[in-house]
Amino acid sequence: MKELCPQPPILRRRNNHIPYDIALNILAKLPVKSVIRFRCVCKSWDSSITTPYFISTHLNHNNNKDRDNGYVIHKPSSPPTPFYSPVCTVAFDHTFDRIYEVRIPFDFSSNCAQIVGSCNGLLCLADFRSLSTGDNDIYLWNPSIRKFKKLPDTCLGKVSFVTLGFAYHSENNDYKVVRISCRSLSTPKIEVYTLSSDSWRRVEISLTANLMFRKNFYSPVPLISGSLYWFAYTKEENCRRVIIMAFDVNSEKFKKLALPDDCFHGRSLHRCLALFKGKLAFLKCGRNEQRDFQFSIWVMREYGVVESWDKLFVVPFQRVAYCIAFTEYGSLLARCVTRVKNQGSKFVLIDTETLHEKDPGIQCTSFVANFIESLVLIDGANVEAY
Repeated sequence: MKELCPQPPILRRRNNHIPYDIALNILAKLPVKSVIRFRCVCKSWDSSITTPYFISTHLNHNNNKDRDNGYVIHKPSSPPTPFYSPVCTVAFDHTFDRIYEVRIPFDFSSNCAQIVGSCNGLLCLADFRSLSTGDNDIYLWNPSIRKFKKLPDTCLGKVSFVTLGFAYHSENNDYKVVRISCRSLSTPKIEVYTLSSDSWRRVEISLTANLMFRKNFYSPVPLISGSLYWFAYTKEENCRRVIIMAFDVNSEKFKKLALPDDCFHGRSLHRCLALFKGKLAFLKCGRNEQRDFQFSIWVMREYGVVESWDKLFVVPFQRVAYCIAFTEYGSLLARCVTRVKNQGSKFVLIDTETLHEKDPGIQCTSFVANFIESLVLIDGANVEAY
């Protein structure tokens, strides 16, 4: 009987191909800089990465990755030297420890850029000193992908006493800039810019005409639950009152909100509105019964319900202090006025829960906003790369 020879093993080629949907899922979990590099791999990846669906998926993953450790971005409110090149610093929310710096790639006539707002990694910047004269230099900028866009001329043109707000319109996956001009207790002039249409249009206010919106000098107008919030003065029964005006980004309608009932006790030296863990926060600097300075912080637990204002924190100070920023995770950046001659101001970062103080490494008053890296504004009309 003939002996059978053993057959050689059949070599099978291993399939190293990763399904396209799995590859995109992996890309959506990578840092922005890595995703940008992968655009060069092939045309299909490049086209997929620039779609609104992928940008939203990547953004949602980054938002949910670590909810307890956010970032802030800040820049000096005025140039330290005449030839200063405007630079923003990205830092940790809790500590203000520096992560990296980014140079602003466009110029303003006053060399003083204000951070109007920050939504999903997209920043809105305007010429701070020109807001009082009504100039129209407003930019949208994503430093993570090194792209920016200058907004077109406004409807109202050159008007004075301007305040700006920047918002994300979640229902349409769009972005809006709200521009309000209000010189005194009168009818405000309001216009809205929409990124998808790249145009401005007028918006009428249906509430009382006796309003004067107050500017936010250093902190952006807070965006919470789809609304922007301003302080405003109103005149009722020959008495001027302070209220909150909420602008619904979807309906583009205003709504009045009352301040906490117990916030009017004692003299108020400084007030501001902020975002705190997804809720509207109201901060007031004043004196207590012992005549010591303190910041009192309220949070609105339920939107629009005055009774839901809850006084969460009281932060004592030894001297007059002004709120520069109140971050989403509860860090209060304050400028303390020293009584010692020629020593200027001292900046301190305070954890409002532990009252632990820290030197934030900031030497001058700064604009501060929340920040996250994203792919938003990756392509579109009149978008410039640098």
